[in-house]
Amino acid sequence: MELRNILKNLPEVKSPTEKRLSFNSKLKWTLIILVSYFILSNIAVYGADPGFLEQFEFLAVIIGTNFGSIISLGIGPIVMASIILQLLVGSQILEIDTSTTEGRKFFQGLQRLLVLFFILFESTIYVVMGGIRAAPGFMYIVIFQLILGGLAILFMDEVSQKYGFGSGVSMFIAAGVGWRLITASFGFLGPEGNFQASGQVIALVISLMNADSQGAILSASAIIATIVLFLIVVWAQGLKIEIPLSYDRLRGYSMKWPLQFFYASVIPVILTSALIANLLLFGGLLQNWLGRPTFLGNIVNGQPTSGILYWIGSTNIVGRIIQGSWEWLLLGQTLGHIIFYVFFASLFSVFWVKTSGMDASAQARNILKSGLQIPGFRKDPRILESILSRYVMPLTIMGGVAIGLLASLADILGALVEGTALLLGIMIVFQFYQNIMQQHALDMNPAMKKMMGG
Repeated sequence: MELRNILKNLPEVKSPTEKRLSFNSKLKWTLIILVSYFILSNIAVYGADPGFLEQFEFLAVIIGTNFGSIISLGIGPIVMASIILQLLVGSQILEIDTSTTEGRKFFQGLQRLLVLFFILFESTIYVVMGGIRAAPGFMYIVIFQLILGGLAILFMDEVSQKYGFGSGVSMFIAAGVGWRLITASFGFLGPEGNFQASGQVIALVISLMNADSQGAILSASAIIATIVLFLIVVWAQGLKIEIPLSYDRLRGYSMKWPLQFFYASVIPVILTSALIANLLLFGGLLQNWLGRPTFLGNIVNGQPTSGILYWIGSTNIVGRIIQGSWEWLLLGQTLGHIIFYVFFASLFSVFWVKTSGMDASAQARNILKSGLQIPGFRKDPRILESILSRYVMPLTIMGGVAIGLLASLADILGALVEGTALLLGIMIVFQFYQNIMQQHALDMNPAMKKMMGG
């Protein structure tokens, strides 16, 4: 009982009083959060520099951060809390009935408490283990700034969920992917401000002008891989099963309840990629602190060269083949990377559906609350649940396997941005587009809005 009282009194963003916010209101808050995120990502931590974390800059997009800024923790604490809690609840080590309103509130409160713990823990670890180097006498000041940045990300995520178009975590990742995609395509400045064809589009043009066939093929392969991945993801996002429904109050009115092939959406890939990113960060920090490699692997310039992290990591196979530096050892690494992603993406898909109110039972209740039913069947939640059960869990597992396979293959194709990050960016933007269009349709059609409970 004491724990429940603590969870109820944790700081959180108050929910809006309106049942359904308008399109303009959601757009306003989404833009405010997005601009705030970019501003915070450019505010450097006073009295410190990125230190050892500099070599992990390629992971920044996965955990939605900019190392060395006040939000260096990024979405790390939120994702780690979600991973741990889902594993505990999904494996029934921690028994919480998330099918009830009280159970979901308890789960969300426990997750918020765990996020606050990880904000304190990661802020301390980053500084103590040299991930972010604090100037003499500034250690506690630096930790305090990182804690403030972590809290800012937490509350910005809540504002985005309650007042915007969706998850702030997803939006921060998409913002980072978009920024890096532009620089990876058209970047032309080097570290010292001099001209450098860092963007692959510019590098392709220069390689063609200089008759550098290998350089042109490398740049072209990255561009083609990005375009192919984009087309595959957009096509796969459109795959769905539609359940025919009729509205009991309006005779002759019917609609279809869509169940997407990627039923758990982009969440499983966010959790899986963040798990690898956090393991890599922790392995690097631990190695830097101890002064020697650990069982996780030897981290050199941000990349594992041995250990567990090497065998679940990825390498640009296409680039290696073009450069003539292929090694058969890479085949084992690639298989390990694919198996890791497929296993954890499907696992997190199942756990997410069970803990987020997306299972067949919850969907049946939502349909009945909307005044809908399946034509030809009695209006009974048990009947509706049994019909939905034929599709929900198979879609959850198949979608998790498919998205895990797609993400792992994307990593080895050598796209403009790291494959997993690009996949996340495309799926998140597509999801935001769908949410915006749905909200716009409700605002344009008052009758539909009234029917949906607005």
